[in-house]
Amino acid sequence: MVVPMAVDSRMSEAPRTYGNWRRPTSPGLLGLGTAGTGLMFIGLFVVLVVLMASTLLAALATAAGFGALLLLLVTKDSHGRNVLTRASSRLAWLSARSRGTHLYRSGPIGRTEWGTYQLPGIAAGTRLSEHRDSYGRPFALLYTPATRSYSVVIGTDPDGAALVDQEQLDGWVAEWGHWLANLSDEPGIEAAAVTIETAPDSGSRLRREVSLNTDEGAPEFSRAVLDEVVARYPAGSSTVKAFVSLTFAAAARAGAKPRKPEDMARELASRIPGLTGSLQATGAGAAHPMSAQELCETVRIAYDPAAAALIDEAHAQGELPEMLWPDVGPSAAEATWESYRHDSARSVTWSMTGAPRGNVQSGVLARLLAPHREIARKRVTLLYRPIDSARAAALVEADLRSAEFRASASRKPAARDSLGVRAAAATASEEASGAGLVNFGLLVTATVTDPSKEADARAAVDNLSATARLKLRPVYGSQDSAFAAALPLGLILSKHVSVPAELRDKL
Repeated sequence: MVVPMAVDSRMSEAPRTYGNWRRPTSPGLLGLGTAGTGLMFIGLFVVLVVLMASTLLAALATAAGFGALLLLLVTKDSHGRNVLTRASSRLAWLSARSRGTHLYRSGPIGRTEWGTYQLPGIAAGTRLSEHRDSYGRPFALLYTPATRSYSVVIGTDPDGAALVDQEQLDGWVAEWGHWLANLSDEPGIEAAAVTIETAPDSGSRLRREVSLNTDEGAPEFSRAVLDEVVARYPAGSSTVKAFVSLTFAAAARAGAKPRKPEDMARELASRIPGLTGSLQATGAGAAHPMSAQELCETVRIAYDPAAAALIDEAHAQGELPEMLWPDVGPSAAEATWESYRHDSARSVTWSMTGAPRGNVQSGVLARLLAPHREIARKRVTLLYRPIDSARAAALVEADLRSAEFRASASRKPAARDSLGVRAAAATASEEASGAGLVNFGLLVTATVTDPSKEADARAAVDNLSATARLKLRPVYGSQDSAFAAALPLGLILSKHVSVPAELRDKL
């Protein structure tokens, strides 16, 4: 998805709305993209050659073969996936299952080196180190060798929208749009992600706070009230955490050697204070870079939710549960076609296949981000790929020409093609006036500790996606990879796929 980072200009009295996000299209005939149309002409040429060199029956058989291939590309489901893409996903899953790569065992009796609890899947090769920024704050630097990128995770404390007037909310949204647009000017940045995680509250922090501030000479009635609050308040309460991960290229420029963690940390140490400071104007609250210990705890709890109570209890007693990066993964995990089982929980991850149609208000994702009683732990991750200004201009102009080609390919263009031309023209106009451009996607992970509640969690996410006007689809056959991508690790999914996304879009 591509969206221009510009605020919709409306009258101050009317509710401010946002929209005009569209998927870049590729020009082609009969619903095909550029590559698909080229394949069709190649097929016609081959049929003519076979007809001249052989019999009519051979030419008809060749035409039937190419026609069946084109039919696989044209026939799409409600999520825009053609038959060939779905078939390749199923074959890849069957191949992975036959090799046993959907199973994972770690620890002393596992298959990992040195008996550690290494992260599985696409996060297995990540390496963690800790450094200090120019303010003296420790920050975790995560290196992913497969994509040659470094990631920094920023922890935030969002202010929330309760008792906040609409003018302030509009200001936050505008500042967030400016923050995203400015990312394209950051040297070496490749991706950004925002993760909102909701989980049940163990009550350890409240119990510690009350015990430390209770006067020994307080009346018995007051002490009894406090004890009852400590005992009953955590039941049904939840915590909300927000993370912003930024991913930078290891190489300073194309063709250069990847930088070492020390060199990258030295460069990012002076840039992190500016990034965290600008986040506060977006309503993210106090932003600080996460240390290695905090990141280890977050990932450990994600793979084993049962460890959350133990970690909270240790912090409540003033102890620090020291963790190392090679020991934060699950001891056992199993990926199925539609779910992911890991240690003490089972998770299902959905990906966004369609952004909300039409215009929406700023609170369109409020119910999706809020805690839900049917889901033990929920993680919503917005994935962003900033587009630099030089490439954005060429991209929007190409998208406008593609939309105009589709509308002019028929004597009576469909209403959707006409609307596409207007939307592409509006995007090009906004980009020309200075708006930024960014690719974005969304992942939703629902985790339950009781396998019998998985169906309820699925139904809850389906209902929440309807309220957010999103079109979500379970990540069939890649639940383990999607689970890791939804964590605040700065992983770039498009760099882990076999077929580039650019080629799939042109089919």
